[in-house]
This record gives sequence, structure tokens and C-alpha cells, in this order.
Amino acid sequence: MDRSPDRTSADDGDRPVDGTRPEADFTSRQLAALQRRYATERLRWELAKDAGGVGTFDWEPSTGTLLWDEQLQRMFGYDTPDSFDESLAAFNARVHPDDRGWHADALQASTDSCGEYDVEYRIVLPDGETRWIHARGRCLPDPDGRTERLIGAAYDTTGEREASTRISRLLEAMPAGFYSVDREWRFTHVNAEAERLLGHSRDELLGQVLWDAFPAALDSEFEDSFRKAIASGEPVQFDAHYPAPLDGWYELRAWPTPDGLSVYFLEVTERRASQERAERWARQLATLAQVSAELAGTLDTQIATARLPRLVVPALADFCVVTVIGADGQPRDVGSWHADPTARPLLERYREVRLDAMPMTAPVARALHTGEAATFRGTDVLEVLPPGPARDLLAILSPASEVALPLRARGRTVGLLTLFYAEGHAPTDEDVAIAQDVADRAGLAWDNARLFSAQQQLAEGLQRSLLTEPPEPEHAEIAVRYLPAAEAARVGGDWYDAFLQPNGTTMLVIGDVVGHDTEAAAAMGQLRGLLRGVATYSNAGPVEVLRGLDASMSTLQLGTLATAAVARFEQTPEERRRGLTRMRWANAGHLPPLVVNPDGTVAELAPWVGDLMLGVDSAAVRRESVVMLDHGSTVLLYTDGLVERRDSDLDAGVSRLRDALVALVDLPLEELLDELLERLVQGRPDDDVALVAVRLNRLE
Repeated sequence: MDRSPDRTSADDGDRPVDGTRPEADFTSRQLAALQRRYATERLRWELAKDAGGVGTFDWEPSTGTLLWDEQLQRMFGYDTPDSFDESLAAFNARVHPDDRGWHADALQASTDSCGEYDVEYRIVLPDGETRWIHARGRCLPDPDGRTERLIGAAYDTTGEREASTRISRLLEAMPAGFYSVDREWRFTHVNAEAERLLGHSRDELLGQVLWDAFPAALDSEFEDSFRKAIASGEPVQFDAHYPAPLDGWYELRAWPTPDGLSVYFLEVTERRASQERAERWARQLATLAQVSAELAGTLDTQIATARLPRLVVPALADFCVVTVIGADGQPRDVGSWHADPTARPLLERYREVRLDAMPMTAPVARALHTGEAATFRGTDVLEVLPPGPARDLLAILSPASEVALPLRARGRTVGLLTLFYAEGHAPTDEDVAIAQDVADRAGLAWDNARLFSAQQQLAEGLQRSLLTEPPEPEHAEIAVRYLPAAEAARVGGDWYDAFLQPNGTTMLVIGDVVGHDTEAAAAMGQLRGLLRGVATYSNAGPVEVLRGLDASMSTLQLGTLATAAVARFEQTPEERRRGLTRMRWANAGHLPPLVVNPDGTVAELAPWVGDLMLGVDSAAVRRESVVMLDHGSTVLLYTDGLVERRDSDLDAGVSRLRDALVALVDLPLEELLDELLERLVQGRPDDDVALVAVRLNRLE
């Protein structure tokens, strides 16, 4: 085929119709794209400069030519292009006079080293306004390594400076300490209050590592909290104590920043001390209230003295000893307590020997004899104690100070409370005042317990005089018991009696005067005496004895109400030979006797509602009952305190008594009564309890 003249050969198949080569066409397109991109980037740069207020400069040290863009010229107050002659002199004309010297040195150092240029200086505009400029640049070397050009940028930092200045003024005016550290823990800012609180000037601290300036902060709450804030990015707040030379408590708030850590802090030593004083005062008042409540609740001298040391330690002292003055006028250490359990045996041994070794010149001895409080050092006592166990033990206990406080009551000293304080725990005046108040209350409580003990002994003596021991007839064994419920008096209106009449018969009496106090006890004594008089003068039987007693009460106008049951045990010669005993009895409103037969069965002699009680109607008709008993029988007369309970009725109580008698019938009579009291009232009855029991002897 003929080739068409307008077609190209195979070698020319890739050539464009315009005759240009593809490589040349691609290079021109690439260049155009690069030019467009350059123009775009330049536009972006110009826009960024304008938006950020950044100007650029280009300085040739060899020619002294300084080129500025329009932004920088305006920044320096050169409003028209021809007003700036592109010289270093034109630049220096605007630099603040105080900054020209050091800036020239900095510029020379940058060009000499062909390094970085980074300065912040002031300029003065034609209208006299002062502005801050931050300039940064880089030196470009020639083939010989010398600075050929310095190219850089600058921007106005006056606003930042003013904001920073305002913040600095604010930080300086703060009534709290403030400092900041960088990521290497070096101080970057310290305000005036921080200088005062930390005891160092900012010139000493700036640039110094925190842990070097304050080594005690290492391995403490300071370091732990600061590192926690940095690691977590969260603020921390805490109180901590820094030892000497600061020796104070501080409240700190620390928060992480992009540059490191900022710390705000106050010294709270006085506030902390006030808070601790308030807390100590509250604890002491609580101790005082507890002492009052616990000591007021006991009338037992041993309990009162045993409780006191444990109440005051450790609230008021590190350890203490309680001394009381006995009835013989001699002081005795009766209680002690130490906050440290391991030291209590030592204190106990010291308590046992100290008074015997204490000379009259010792502070404790003087406080006992004068009744005045005394505060002294522990060494004062060591100096007067003679060599021996007391001195050795006190040296081991090693109190730094002691306070001896008299226990006073009703105008006299009844004992002493000696408080001991370890090193660093010296008592304040407030501590001593609280402790003296405790001692006064303890003294009154102890004296009340002492008076009650004396009253109790007197009352028990009176009770014993009213309730005599029973007789010992040949044909029977008699046992009696009495337990009072009125703790304040230790006497009551219940009574028992057992005696022989002139004709040899045995008479048992159980009675209960209405009331539970000394008046009831006095009335009981009168009734008991009257009944004895009637029974022992006339050989009268039970019903006649009760009638005579009721008549005497009416005649003497005693105004007393009482219940009573009287039983008389009689035998004829024939009954004696047969091993029988006749019990004749009468009941004035009292619980009926219980009989335990020799075979162990229990019999209640009659319904418990008896005749009219004594003191109501002296003309009332009374009845008498008779029952035959085998030898070996046991008869129990009792008052209602043995069987009455607040949570159950009287019938249930009598049923419990019957069951107990069945279980205990084989015991000797004395043991039988003791076991009854233990099982039914546990030795502490709600009401007075009187028992009288007789066990008829067997024939053999």
C-alpha cells in the first residue's frame, strides 16, 4: 500500500501533530503547575503573616543592607517605603535606648557563630509609644562558613507582655504563695509570698531543681502528689507538713500545665494547731462527759477507782495512777493504766512500790498533803526518790512531766490523780483544767461510793439485828434467807422469823410490809416485835397471834399494811411416837406455805388468797388450818419476791418454784434455799425476798 503523505512513519508515531516532543511538553506543564503552587503557597504565607502580624527581614552583614517587608516597616513605624533606608541604623533608631547595647551584642554573637538569632527587645515608635518585639532568625553561611545573610521574622508581643505582666502583678499581689516548675522540676516562677513562706528569694530559687532546694519533699506526700498530678493530668489538693527549717503545715493545690506544674499554697500551721486544739478540747469534753456518766452510775468504790484510769488514758495523759485515802488516813495507789499495753506491767509494779519510797519532799506527797494541784518534771521525782525499785521503774517509764491533781469532795481531799506525759506531750493549761474537773468529779463519785458503802454496812447491820438467827429445836432443822431489792438502803419490808413459844412449840413467820425502803424496814421491825410479843407471852396459836397483832396495830395507829403467814408445829406424845407433826397455820393475805413430802411430792396447802391482810380491819374474822406432816417433810414459807416477774404472772412463778423444789428436794436444807434463790432470782431479785424453811427430823 502506498503511504499517505500526511501519515507519519513508525518512528514518528508518538510525535504530536504540532511537531513538539512529549518530554518538552510535559516539562512546561510541570513548570506551570509549580508556578501556580508557588503562587498559592506565597499567598497563604502572606495571609498568615498578615493575620499573625508577622514581618520578615533579610540582612547582609557584608553590605549592611537590611530588607524589611511592608508588615515589618509598619510595625517599626515606617509608614512609607521610602521612609526606611534599608540600613541597620534605621533599625537601631527605633530600638529602646536601654536595649540597644545588649541587642547589638546578641546580634554580633549570632553572626559570629553563624547560628540562631532569638531575642525580645523594646522599640520606641515616633509617637513615643513603647512596644515589645520578638525576633527569630537563622544565619546562612557563605562557602567559607561565614555569615552571608540573616533571614528571619518578627512579631509584636506587647499584648502578650501586658497579659503576662497583669498575671505577674496578680500573682505578686496574691496573699498566697505561688510557684511553677518546668518538666525538669526547675523553678520558673516564684511570687513574693512564696519567697516569704519558703524562706528563699526568687533569685535563689529560679532555675534550681525543686528537690534540691527542698530535699525533705522527696519520698513524702509532696513528691507523691506532685508526680500524681503530672502523671494523671489532673489537679491535686492536699495538706502536708514540711519539717525544719520550715517546720510548718501547708495547704497545697497543684495542677499540671503544658510547661510543667503550677503550685498554689498557704501556710496553715496556726489553723491546723487551732483545729487540733478544738479536736483535743472536744475529745476532752467527751471524756469528761463519759467520766461523769460512768462514775455517777456506780456506788461501788472498787468499780469507781478501777474505771477512772481507763477513762483518762489516752484522752488526757499517756499514763496515770489513782490514789485514795483510806479510812485510816493513809494514801494507797489503787489503780493505774498506760496507753502502751507493753508498759502496763511496769506501771503496775511502780504503783505497788512508789508511795512507800516517796519522801515527804516529793511533789506527789506535797499534793496529797496540801490538796493543791502540782505540775512538775519527771526528773524532779527521780531526784528525790532513793535508789531502789521505784526509782528504777520510773526511769524506765521515763515521763517527761507529771501533773498531780487532788480528788476533792465535800471540802476535803479523798485521793490523788497523777497524770504522766511522755516527751513532746506537755500538757497545756486547758488540759490541766479539764483534768482537774475530771479529778473533782471522780473525787465526788468516790466519796459518794464511800458514803454509800458505809450506809450499806449500817443498813445491813440493822437488817441483821432485825432478822435474827433461827432456833435449833430437837425435832426440826430451820433455815432462813433474806435478799433486799432496794439497793439504796439494803433493807426492806419483807421479814421472816422463827422462835419457840413458852410451851416448847416451834413457830415460823413470814411477812411483807407494803414498801421497799427504810420506812418499810422500820414498820417491819415494829410488826415483828409485836408479833413476837403476842406469841411468846400467851402461847397463842397462829390465828390468835394474827388477830392480836392486827388489834395492836390498830391501837397503836401504826398506819401500816402488811401480809403475813404464821405456822406452829405441835406434837402430842402419841404423834411423836408415830413420827407425825401437826402444823397449825393461818394466813393474812400472804402466799400459802409449800410442803415437800418425804416421797418428793410437793403440796400447796390451800389457794394462795388468804384472809384479809393486816392493818385493814382489826375486827376481821380469821381462819386457822391444820395439816399432819410425816417426819422428813419440808415446809417452805416465802415472800412474793421469790416468784413474781415483770414478764409473767404469779401462778407461773409458783409453778416454777414447785418444779425447782422437786428437783432439789434431796439437797440439805441450807443448800436447798441457796439453789432456790439462784434458780429463781439469780441472786438479784426485783423485789425483796425472805425465806424460812423447816425440815422435820426423821425418827432415827
